[in-house]
Amino acid sequence: MTDTDSRKPRADATRNRRQLLAVATRLFVSAETGAEPSMRAIAQAAGVGIATLYRHFPTRESLVDAVYQDQVSRLTTGARALLAELDPPAALRRWMDLFGAWIATKNGMLDTLLAMVESGEIAHAHTRTELLAAIDEILEAGRTTGKLRADVPASDIAAALIGIFTVAGSPEHEAMAARLLDLLMDGLRASAPSQPRAAK
Repeated sequence: MTDTDSRKPRADATRNRRQLLAVATRLFVSAETGAEPSMRAIAQAAGVGIATLYRHFPTRESLVDAVYQDQVSRLTTGARALLAELDPPAALRRWMDLFGAWIATKNGMLDTLLAMVESGEIAHAHTRTELLAAIDEILEAGRTTGKLRADVPASDIAAALIGIFTVAGSPEHEAMAARLLDLLMDGLRASAPSQPRAAK
């Protein structure tokens, strides 16, 4: 067996796992709250057998955990990636969209996720710390460039985002969510220096 042959199964397994994560995420996003997609439905949508799904994710909890951690990773590493491409206000606005996608994914696996948080399988406090650090990273870049306000903590932004996606998190409210996020961004931009009033 050549080195190429020995690496092929591992490459296929990695590809299958990525495909399963992507499909599971998509189905969780589109699911109605409280109506989580079945493991069989996820396998069918991914074009693999149920045995392949269980080989990668032996339990529903292990799949939910993998999707959840993948989304958190996208948010935490995404802050730095966005700052490499965009100025801080644009990076923060794009990051808000990523946050909305994470919230939508959570809603589709909420029952399982809540049970895992309650049992200690997922450390909710640690996740919150990671997300606040990601927001802080963008805020700090904005403060340095003078483009974002210096008096707004990351926790306030996180609270505002949760509020927005609570009232406008469903697909039919996508336009409303975008408007509310734009309004939030307007309040986070550093004000231009006030111009002296002309003498009357």
